[in-house]
Amino acid sequence: MTNDLLLINLLKSEWEVLQAAVNTLQLSVSKCQDIGIKERYTFEELESFDSLTSKFNSTSDIFTQKVIRSVWMLLHEPFAPFIDMMNQCEKMDMLRSADQMIEIRDLRNQIAHEYLPDAIRDLVPQAIELSASLIENIGSCQLFLELRGWI
Repeated sequence: MTNDLLLINLLKSEWEVLQAAVNTLQLSVSKCQDIGIKERYTFEELESFDSLTSKFNSTSDIFTQKVIRSVWMLLHEPFAPFIDMMNQCEKMDMLRSADQMIEIRDLRNQIAHEYLPDAIRDLVPQAIELSASLIENIGSCQLFLELRGWI
C-alpha cells in the first residue's frame, strides 16, 4: 500500500472521529444555549459549561491537529506555522475563513489555560458563537475532501 493510501485511510478514520466530536459539540451547544445567561448557576449547569468548553477544545484539536495535518501531508505541502497553514488552507478553499480558525485556536488556548470556574463561565458565550464558525469551516473542508475522493 502506498504512503498516500495509508494517509487516506488515516484521514477517513480521523474524519469519523471528527464527525462524532461535532455531533456531541452540537448537543452541548444546544444544552448551554437553553441554560442561558443568569446571575447564578447550579452545579449541573456549570458542569454543562465545562463539558461544552472541553468538547469545543477537543473538536477544534481533532480538526486542526489531525484532519488538516493529514490533508496537508496528502497535498505534499511543507509544514508551516499554524497561522500560515490556515491562510494557505483558506486560499485552497479548504476553509471558509483562516481568521475564524485563528480565533478558534486563540479561544481554545484560553480555555485550556483557564483554571477559575468563573472565567470558564465567561468564555462559554464565545465558545457557543465560535462553535458555529468551527462547524462551518469543517463543512468547507468536507467539500474539499469529497471533491478529491478522500472521504
